[in-house]
Amino acid sequence: MSPDQLAAAERGYARCGPAERLLWERLSVFEGAFGREAVREVCASGTLPSEEIQTVLDRLAPLALLPVDDLFDGEDGAPRYWMPHPMRAVGARRLTERGNRWAVVLHHRRWCVKLARQAADWWQSGRQVDARNLALRELPDLAAAMDPTTAPLSPSAEADTAVEIAVSLWFLWLACGRVAEGRTRLRHALSLHSGQPSARALWLAAYLELESGRPEDADPLLVQAWAAAVRDGDDRCLAMLAHLRGATALYQGRTREAAVEFRDALSLMGEHPEFGPTRELCWAALALTLSRTDPEAAQEALDQLLLDTTGRRTWAGRDLWADAWAHHARAELLAWDRERERAAEHARRALLGHLTLGSAVGAACAAELLAQMRVVGGRPADGAHLLGAVDLFRASVFDISYRPATYCVTARVRVDEALRALFGELELRRAYEEGARLGLFALAGEA
Repeated sequence: MSPDQLAAAERGYARCGPAERLLWERLSVFEGAFGREAVREVCASGTLPSEEIQTVLDRLAPLALLPVDDLFDGEDGAPRYWMPHPMRAVGARRLTERGNRWAVVLHHRRWCVKLARQAADWWQSGRQVDARNLALRELPDLAAAMDPTTAPLSPSAEADTAVEIAVSLWFLWLACGRVAEGRTRLRHALSLHSGQPSARALWLAAYLELESGRPEDADPLLVQAWAAAVRDGDDRCLAMLAHLRGATALYQGRTREAAVEFRDALSLMGEHPEFGPTRELCWAALALTLSRTDPEAAQEALDQLLLDTTGRRTWAGRDLWADAWAHHARAELLAWDRERERAAEHARRALLGHLTLGSAVGAACAAELLAQMRVVGGRPADGAHLLGAVDLFRASVFDISYRPATYCVTARVRVDEALRALFGELELRRAYEEGARLGLFALAGEA
């Protein structure tokens, strides 16, 4: 940002009337693009009434804003804008001089809390792609609100808000492939939190450690979260913790313990949980746990996933995360029955489902399972391509300390051994390199 750009912004500000200047200043609290409803909620006040916002925004836009073609649709097709950095700098300085910055930042953070809650509600109600898109579209502003150190006054005063937003966005971190970001943001917010963390914040912290490949770091957080849930009377969180204990046990290969925990989670969970893992995800996890040891019970779990209490089929992809893991479990069962083509198709659908949401852990596991199906089905080159792609994918997503789950490692060992028996070392390396060049997204569409 050059002096000339700042000078031009100052000249633009000077040409504005009082109302446009006031809106310019208040818009400087936005980090990303914004629509008219966001402007009303954050910027309206007695001196700038809500009903006048649109008129003032229309006058201000040519002087200080750029229209944005978002990757995701705006509110009812309404235009969205972005304030360039020089304009934001001028607005922020003037807002501070006016003495109103803290009040507007608070409005902005309350708007971010509302957004995060809306996204979480959409996820639970089956609008999962919409929930992810909303969170990603508004992530620059949500990220600012999750950083208590950007508060104009005491960081500890806004740590509660930061933690609440991070917890509301649990699905974005866990199911949509942003584990490292979620872990960093939650840990930062909790480090500035002065009171006792909520059970759900500790649950999320534990889950993020597990998904980061650190189950041993998840265990003490699980203990703390259980104590907090009992303290707070958060019965819903007790079900979430049972599911997470099951996921941790499954990750470590303790399938009998995992099955017990997933059944406990289902017994504690309501029909339509308002937050966190759904019943569908628990049934899918139970089916996956049993798929290699008790196929009949695994099939019963999948049947339960497809039925509600009145016996009607209601799943139909309502929970896309559960859908992907259910396809993975079904592929395991079909492979057990030597129905290799059907097994491969379900593994491919699991891979596509995880890639659609962005779930890195699920996509890697499904890709390795599909690779195994391709090798067993007489298409070893396709299997090698998938392994090369998943190796690059893992390296790009996880840090060097990440350790894959036991149930994923088992599939990988099998397919690696089979490929080494079929190919020479140089030929196999070239096949891996070709798969890495093509990438998982391309291979999932044609595998």
